[in-house]
Amino acid sequence: MYSDFPILMSKNLIIRIPTIQDAQKLRDYYWQNRTHLASWEPLRLQSFYSVPWWVQRIDQMQDEFKEASGVGFVAFTKGEGKVVAVANFSNIIQGVFQSCNLGYSVDAEYQGKGLMLEFLSATLDFIFENLGLHRVMANYIPVNQRSGALLERLGFEREGYARKYLKIAGKWQDHVLTSLLKEDWLSVEVKEQREAIQIL
Repeated sequence: MYSDFPILMSKNLIIRIPTIQDAQKLRDYYWQNRTHLASWEPLRLQSFYSVPWWVQRIDQMQDEFKEASGVGFVAFTKGEGKVVAVANFSNIIQGVFQSCNLGYSVDAEYQGKGLMLEFLSATLDFIFENLGLHRVMANYIPVNQRSGALLERLGFEREGYARKYLKIAGKWQDHVLTSLLKEDWLSVEVKEQREAIQIL
């Protein structure tokens, strides 16, 4: 485990765990994308869109990393440092399980530009290579075909279908269950992107 928070450098992105100074940027990311993300996330209280809420959440994210219970990565553009995507590896369990859950989102403006593939390739590489995990699980609502295609391209395999699995957008919704094993990750087609990642 790193004594300091890691920084990942990919072709177009700077990827790191946020600091308190990023609270305004994260608040803006979620506020500007609230309509775009509404169909895929839980209902949000108004306080979620405030800087104080994000100061508290960032402090929690840093604690989770130190405790090895979760890793919340944020992708920033090189240059202007705009938040363009987030990825949360939560519920990390070691022992005989060595697994976690993955959730993610991307700015509406940056959809379809390959940044999520680049972002998740970098973060998955970190999770498998540095945290010693065996499995990453990611689930998506069936109508979210874009998310399903992204996971498939990353090497995730469908493992099941859960009825009324999570309460999203105010109602219980079915989800497709997928996972990626470490040994399969080593053979997926994004190998070239993995080799270009630097950890600072």
